[in-house]
Amino acid sequence: MNVIELHFKVWAGLQARREHLPHSLLLVGQKGLGKFELARRFAAGLLCESPQSNGQACGKCLACNWFEQGNHPDFRLLQPDALGEDVEVEDGKKKPSQQITIDQVRALDEFFNVGTHRGGLRIVIVNPTEAMNRSTANSLLKTLEEPSADTLFLLVSSEPMRLLPTIRSRCQVVPVPVPAAKLAGKVLADEGLQQSERWLALAGGSPALALDLAASGQSAWVELLVARLGKGRNVDALAMAAELEKAVKDSKGKLLLKHVVEGVQKWLVDLTLAKNGLPVRYFLPQQPTISGLADMIPAARLIQSYRAAISRRQEAEQPLNARLFLEGLFLDYRALFAN
Repeated sequence: MNVIELHFKVWAGLQARREHLPHSLLLVGQKGLGKFELARRFAAGLLCESPQSNGQACGKCLACNWFEQGNHPDFRLLQPDALGEDVEVEDGKKKPSQQITIDQVRALDEFFNVGTHRGGLRIVIVNPTEAMNRSTANSLLKTLEEPSADTLFLLVSSEPMRLLPTIRSRCQVVPVPVPAAKLAGKVLADEGLQQSERWLALAGGSPALALDLAASGQSAWVELLVARLGKGRNVDALAMAAELEKAVKDSKGKLLLKHVVEGVQKWLVDLTLAKNGLPVRYFLPQQPTISGLADMIPAARLIQSYRAAISRRQEAEQPLNARLFLEGLFLDYRALFAN
């Protein structure tokens, strides 16, 4: 996906900082905007030996070759193991971590103690920054407070308020906005995405998330969720929980419980909008169904249900039992239609 075309103003702002780089930049914006890829492109351009006029890497020099192969001596990426490429979870095996570990941060000490290649810049990307527990965040904070010379941290976050205030205060913030729908639609069309308007709406305007949702094998669970939620009071909550639990297991780590909760949250938002006579925001093809369901639900009950879903979203990070968690989620939904 062409993130530079999507975020050309942000890219121009990043290029304007090249001559006087701070020690750390924090790219913030909602999930699925391409912030990580933007940070990656910026890092590649800074490390490139012959960058293009617009700041992009040439893709041909030795430094670019190292970077693309993931072994540039002056670059480190801190991210959860679960975000690694082609991660497959075998039955009975330990699941890849969803967090950036303190050992990953401590490993930077050796990185900082070695001189940079040809006396150039040293770059660390942290993605997503909120995927750190307090101990890991405090370990990173020590490095941010006393940064090594010629070092740039590029922190990426979709939930900046979850970060330690002391980490946010050490960074210059770079907001990454939601791109205009027309521009995002064009970029998605260039990627060959069919029904781009539908998927872009479901993704809340985030193009990268729209591509993920529509990708082969990813759209199936969305269709399943929509079909079941559309039954309203006739939904079989227990059977639905079993179906979604199977989808989570079959995805090999690509579909998480939090994604299911986020889907339900969006459905509740659309129900609330329809209840107030407004067009839906996320599930465009289901507008008639959602409007019909909204007429059956008291407005106060919808508000209470959304608040409960926020708590469910937090619980989804570490549920004790996936099946029981999903059963509770969908029983709450069915209760919306109780007489």
